[in-house]
Amino acid sequence: MLPLPPDSILFSIGPLAIRWYGLLYAVGLLVAYQFMVREAKRRKLNADLIANGLIIISIAALVGGRLYHVIDGWDRYSANLIGALIPPYEGLGAPGGLITGVIALAILLRRWRQSPWGWVDVAGPAILVMQAIARWGNWFNQELYGLPTDLPWGLAIDCAHRTVATSCSAIGEGARFHPLFLYESLSGFAGALVLPALGERLKKRVTPGLIGLSAIAWYAVTRLLLEGLRLENWKVGGVPTAYFVMGGILLVTLLIAAARVRSAMPATASKTARKPARSPARTTAKPKRRRI
Repeated sequence: MLPLPPDSILFSIGPLAIRWYGLLYAVGLLVAYQFMVREAKRRKLNADLIANGLIIISIAALVGGRLYHVIDGWDRYSANLIGALIPPYEGLGAPGGLITGVIALAILLRRWRQSPWGWVDVAGPAILVMQAIARWGNWFNQELYGLPTDLPWGLAIDCAHRTVATSCSAIGEGARFHPLFLYESLSGFAGALVLPALGERLKKRVTPGLIGLSAIAWYAVTRLLLEGLRLENWKVGGVPTAYFVMGGILLVTLLIAAARVRSAMPATASKTARKPARSPARTTAKPKRRRI
């Protein structure tokens, strides 16, 4: 069983409160930065671009993530919308952050006149690393938990942080819940280990960009699998909105990956496949004259 976490505030300096949530996101960014620098150097890319680029992408992801989280929890935030959008934040929606972060990355690469696919391979697994570390901030905030469960790793949540449907008066104080943050964290670490290793093993056969696109697809599939366990998620027509958002991200990612594979196929191979084989020229042997 996962116990109740300590206080969500690590320490305070006057009115300034340093929270575990923000600290773990900062640690995740730092580890992702080191990961990207190492991968960029290995791929002979300009690693000096990463520091400034990561700051801009992080801000874009922060804005998108907070907007998604506020819309996701509209019933809680609509009464004080301005306050919900002003830092410090205690909740971010990863799908929104992923979308705005990718848009910011595309704009930067175009401005810097960099070929995008090598950088996609650098950034994709780094996103998984950052999310895997940052998700533990949800434990300290007692959020991102799912349906009640009797599994041995069930998560304890105190009464003050429960939803209406899972309140202590409704299902009891001793109820335990699926730790969705833990599932997502483990999936992120696994993807960050498996995909780069697979890319290195098959580097002569893997098209540039496929490792990064696979990382995005990995995350999308993880979210789709976990969405059915979430409580009080944002729904449209009775269907969780994340199914549409992450399903769309997965579909677009797979289409781009398919286009990358097709574009990397040798043009001569397709021409040869379409070109009919020439039949050998027929030669007619001249009859020999008989000598009399």
